[in-house]
Amino acid sequence: MLTLENVSFDVEDAKGEKGIIKDLSLTIDEGKFVVITGPNGGGKSTLAKLIAGIEKPTSGRIYFNGQDITDMSVTDRANLGISYAFQQPVRFKGLQVLDLLRLAAKTRLSAADACQYLSEVGLCAKDYINREVNASLSGGELKRIEIATVLARSSRLSVFDEPEAGIDLWSFQNLIQVFERMQENTKGSILIISHQERILNIADEIVVIADGQITRQGKKEEVLPGILGTSSAIDACSKFYKGGRQE
Repeated sequence: MLTLENVSFDVEDAKGEKGIIKDLSLTIDEGKFVVITGPNGGGKSTLAKLIAGIEKPTSGRIYFNGQDITDMSVTDRANLGISYAFQQPVRFKGLQVLDLLRLAAKTRLSAADACQYLSEVGLCAKDYINREVNASLSGGELKRIEIATVLARSSRLSVFDEPEAGIDLWSFQNLIQVFERMQENTKGSILIISHQERILNIADEIVVIADGQITRQGKKEEVLPGILGTSSAIDACSKFYKGGRQE
C-alpha cells in the first residue's frame, strides 16, 4: 500500500543543515495497524507530514498503491485516500461541525449520519452538530471532532499524529475502541504516532524511530517487550513509555 524508499528530509539550521529524516525506507501493507514510536525529536511527526504531503522529502520517493506521490499535494493525496489528523487540530471560525463532517465525507451527510460519527467519538451529537469549529471548543473536543472527520472519510490510509494528546481518560479508553472498529469497518490501514502503551498494544506492527532512522521494526509481539522492558533494548527510549510520554 504505502512505500517509502530512501526518504530524507533536511532543514537548514544555524549551523547549516540538519537531517531530520535520514535515508528511511518503510512499507505499510494493506489493512495493517501500525504504530510509530520513539523518543521526542526523533522525526516521527515529520515522517507523518511527509506521508500526508505537508512536507516534501529532500530526497527519496513515496509510493501509494504503486503510484509515485512524492510530488503530490495534500489535496491530491487526500483524493487518493490518505487522511491525516494533526497533533493540534485546526480551528475553523464560521464553519459548523456538520459542514466539516460533510466536507470530510465528500457528500451531503444527513444530520443523523453526522451525529453517528460524533457519537463514535463520545460526543453528544445534539450539543455539537451546529457548533462552530472555533475557540469555543476545547482541545479535547477538537481532537475528537477531527477523529470523527477521519471516520467519515473512510480512507484507505489514516494517519494520526499523537491522537491521545488533549484527550481525557474516559475519552482515551473509548479512543482505543474507535481505532479497533475503524480498522474492522474500513478495511484500510491505520498509522499512528504514539507513545501510549495501550495504543502500542493494539498494533499489528511497531516501528521505532530515533534520530531520523528506523532502529527497530516488527510485529507487536516482537518489538513491544523490548520497548516496555527495563533493559534498555532500544537506545534510551524506554523512559518514554509505561503509560505515556514523560517530558
